Amino acid sequence: MWWNNAAVTHVLVALFGMGSWIAVNSFWVELPVVVNTLPEEWNLPAYLSVLIAFGNVGPLAVTITHHFAPGCLNERVLIHAIQVLAVVASAFLALFWSEVATVAGEPRSVAFLLLSVVLSTVCCTSNVTFLPFMFRYPPQYIRTFFVGQGLSALFPCIVALGQGVGKVECVETENGTQPHYLKENFPAQDFFWFLFVMLAISSLSFLALTYTFSTSTEAEVRQVPEQETEKYQGPEAHPLQNEESPVSEEQVEVEKMNPDVSFWTLCNIYLLMLLGISTALTNGVLPSVQSFSCLPYGTMAFHLSVVLGNLANPLACFVAMAVLLRSSVGLSFMSLGGGLFAVYLLSLAALSPCPPLLGTHTGVALVVISWIIFTGLFSYVKVVVSTLLHEAGHTALLWCGVFIQAGSLIGALSIFPLVSVYQVFQRAQDCVNTCS
Repeated sequence: MWWNNAAVTHVLVALFGMGSWIAVNSFWVELPVVVNTLPEEWNLPAYLSVLIAFGNVGPLAVTITHHFAPGCLNERVLIHAIQVLAVVASAFLALFWSEVATVAGEPRSVAFLLLSVVLSTVCCTSNVTFLPFMFRYPPQYIRTFFVGQGLSALFPCIVALGQGVGKVECVETENGTQPHYLKENFPAQDFFWFLFVMLAISSLSFLALTYTFSTSTEAEVRQVPEQETEKYQGPEAHPLQNEESPVSEEQVEVEKMNPDVSFWTLCNIYLLMLLGISTALTNGVLPSVQSFSCLPYGTMAFHLSVVLGNLANPLACFVAMAVLLRSSVGLSFMSLGGGLFAVYLLSLAALSPCPPLLGTHTGVALVVISWIIFTGLFSYVKVVVSTLLHEAGHTALLWCGVFIQAGSLIGALSIFPLVSVYQVFQRAQDCVNTCS
């Protein structure tokens, strides 16, 4: 049937993956708009960072349940539950995001903060539920899943650009050049309704996946001998082809009840550490200082870095579909290359508002290209490592999600004091040259 076609499944998997982190990504890109309305103003990013950290209660609970009661957690039911919760929370966010209440004598955006906790918990929990669910599919679908996860950052950026977030004009006045901030093309409420639609599409895609999964595995049971249960253990012969069928639910339960103890090899531990370090940099450390590294070169450099950097993520996943680097040495060199670009970008942020090559096209080109290569290299490493861990079984994918989430959390918490408490990084002022 047409709905069991491989191309349809790839599209559904990508849309399913898109819903994993789109809520948190949307919070960050819409901050310049909501801070003009909410009473916390520019203290809101600090609040948001802490609340997103609280979201790790979800993956912690799932991981503990898998460890002490293997096989008792129904992943499909849990995914449906958190997706419904996300859709409902995003609808309430669109309706009540600007509501303010008085707490301890101070006005607070209680609705926005509470709903951000709910949506952050959903996003954090997706790493330890969505990825293990993908064990049911052949390894090439892992790459498609990460394409969708890359789109969860790209789509909000594109919509925010269309909204006109952060547009500024330098106007000559009697007191010198002053920044004039342009009004957005549509309000934050419309942006949050966009988030609601995206989460609804992701939920419906997963619902369609579960239907196609059940029909395809039923057909497989009728056609394939029972002894073919180790279908995905080992390298892929044809990464771009879809000759394999999904694993049956019975096989998944057997895998969850009897995890392979040989998973904890030096190679797999090294891959997990590589994954944790890469996500700490891409999800935690560097995004926190992106504005410091780019804004001295102008708002155009900042927007190009954000959009093209987020575009490099899904493109790296497409490259991984065609060329899968299985060498640990090769992955180490790619990570080292990405690390060098990370050091360069951190150096630019530390030197803000007067980084080198300021006011030149070379400086703009270097910072934009650095963000593209940094994001692309580490995105490729993340996808390849996840694909290799897929071959190690369901438990490996669970720990893959745990290390992605742990790396993101450690990266965010490590950079937070430097940015928000000690203010090591200095933001460039719009339309003001402080370096001449």
